[in-house]
Amino acid sequence: MPTSAPTQDLTRARYEILLETTESIASHRQLSTLLDELSRSLKRVVPFDFLAVILHDRDRRTVRLHLLATEHPVRESPQTEIPEDESPTGQVVETQQPVYVADLETDERFPAIRGVLAANGVQSFCSVPLTTAQRRLGSLNFGSLNKEAYCPAEIDFMGQIAKQVAVAVDNALTHEAARRYEEQLARERDRLKLLLEVNNAVVAHLDTKELFQAIAASLRTAFGMEYASLCLYDEEAKSLRLQALDFPTGQGLIKEMALVPVEGSPSGLVYTSGEARIFSAEEFAALSPLAARYLLGEGLRCFVGVPLASHHGVLGTMNLGAARDNFFRPDDLPLLAQVAGQIVIALENALAYRRIEELNTRLNEEKVYLEDEIRTESRFEEIIGQSRALKAILKEIETVAPTDSTVLIYGETGTGKELMARAIHDLSQRRTATFVKLNCAAIPTGLLESEMFGHEKGAFTGAIAQRIGRFELAHRGTIFLDEVGEIPLELQTKLLRVLQEREFERLGSSRTIRTDARLVAATNRDLDQMVEQRQFRADLYYRLHVFPITVPPLRERAEDIPLLVRYFTQQFARRMGKTITGIPTDAMEALVRYPWPGNIRELQNFIERAVIVSAGHTLQAPVRELKRPGQAAGGRAGAASVVTLEDAERDAILRALSESGGRVGGEQGAAARLGMKRTTLQAKMRKLGIEAKKAT
Repeated sequence: MPTSAPTQDLTRARYEILLETTESIASHRQLSTLLDELSRSLKRVVPFDFLAVILHDRDRRTVRLHLLATEHPVRESPQTEIPEDESPTGQVVETQQPVYVADLETDERFPAIRGVLAANGVQSFCSVPLTTAQRRLGSLNFGSLNKEAYCPAEIDFMGQIAKQVAVAVDNALTHEAARRYEEQLARERDRLKLLLEVNNAVVAHLDTKELFQAIAASLRTAFGMEYASLCLYDEEAKSLRLQALDFPTGQGLIKEMALVPVEGSPSGLVYTSGEARIFSAEEFAALSPLAARYLLGEGLRCFVGVPLASHHGVLGTMNLGAARDNFFRPDDLPLLAQVAGQIVIALENALAYRRIEELNTRLNEEKVYLEDEIRTESRFEEIIGQSRALKAILKEIETVAPTDSTVLIYGETGTGKELMARAIHDLSQRRTATFVKLNCAAIPTGLLESEMFGHEKGAFTGAIAQRIGRFELAHRGTIFLDEVGEIPLELQTKLLRVLQEREFERLGSSRTIRTDARLVAATNRDLDQMVEQRQFRADLYYRLHVFPITVPPLRERAEDIPLLVRYFTQQFARRMGKTITGIPTDAMEALVRYPWPGNIRELQNFIERAVIVSAGHTLQAPVRELKRPGQAAGGRAGAASVVTLEDAERDAILRALSESGGRVGGEQGAAARLGMKRTTLQAKMRKLGIEAKKAT
């Protein structure tokens, strides 16, 4: 029986649609545009209101809606995934046969999708397999707002269309998989590049700030965020300190070296939990008003914190921020954790290097002091004297030395205050540590603070390197501040803090350094009077005046002068390669009678000059210097007059001639007494205009 004209037209139209579908597959790379065009073409031969591609996941045994084409509003969307046994697509994939539901109201086979289809007005639908020669993809689904919308011929035609669409879906999925693989490779390449740059920065930089600047630049290139910072825990402040900041677009609310509270801050939460976390603007705003003020005030909408975890605990956090919501994703955290691990290695290396550098600097400084101590003249190895006044002072030193208390030594210039301070150190439990001395009057006022407490590189003009101060150097030892009355008022406050709190900061640094140094101070001024005249702080005076010791001047311990004269004579004679065995009685008596306004230092210098001019085995002391005019009342003399070498030689020759009875030569002559040849002495006498009297 011949086919009717309408049937022939419909058949021709269906073949044309199949041909158009094949051509569309060749010309469309995007599956979504192909489905839209296919939807418009198919409506000429198949009645439907919804056209959907549903894919099957064999591993998860689920199905999901991949694409949907319709001209009707979608009132309710299907679930993301549906178990395969609750969906017609699962049955289609399993049997490779179409599934047709003519009346959704009476067909109860697929309850998981009935509600969604009914909500969108679907009364009947048909699912046909999407299958290629390589794999079973899912189903192509036709939905209608009418019941019993499809006949067997239309369902068969749907199957033919599905075979063509399956090729396009397979190609699209393959292309998508290839694209994802390329993106994954690109991400992996970028990740490895970032880690390599971070590793190079770790190797190239020991300074924490320079290191983080280099790492932040690499992170900005990799992620494109605006903000990066490094927070390290500050044990003294019990807070996180913003150690390094990279925020070119910042408004200045967030500043480097600022303290970040552990409680109520994103960084603090990451530090305490030890886990990386991404914060939205709403989350860190809810933490505390302070976090909202700073982070939101700087325009940051997404914030991520990563703990800097080492074997010794969490050192701090690495923080990144962006001005866009949802900028960072959870899959960024593993990479950021690796970057943080590299930073931890760098921080530990930098801290170790800094510690070694500080120890080396300290050892070098101590070496200088120890070498200075070794070079110290032997008179400082013991205290010379047997007077009652000196023994009383030594008893006080013996009493206070083991107590670790502050000692204030009073005494005139040249009485040996430093020697007393050294004796206190040697008798204390700190004797194995360093004895550090500082003359406060010998250093310009502008540099005294640096000498005491040290400075950082760049703290002031000329500070080209870090310097350790005397208090830091004297840690666990003793520091001797001579002429403490010369310390300016503005520096006395800082000195008081060191004595009370045992802590200070170097110039140019905010890091608090603790010191365990015992203080011994000395002065030749009346501090009590200075306090009354407001030239010295009363609170510092009371802190220094814990155990005062007054060293007596040499005129009050005249019985010690002969011992000191003999000691200094032998010391200088040994140094100059001379042998001096005798000191004239009248010279010794003159030395004992003299009040010595310059005390032991003046006596030492006088004996040194005497040894210089002594040519024989007897000390030729120029006692005429001690009989100068202008001697002060009470036996105290003014400044010594200048004596030339010619005068000293004349005095020595006249004394030798007097003792030899005017005889120049012979065993008892002046030449022998002076330790020189007769002809040499005669030449000197002619030069000085001295005539020898013949012995009677």
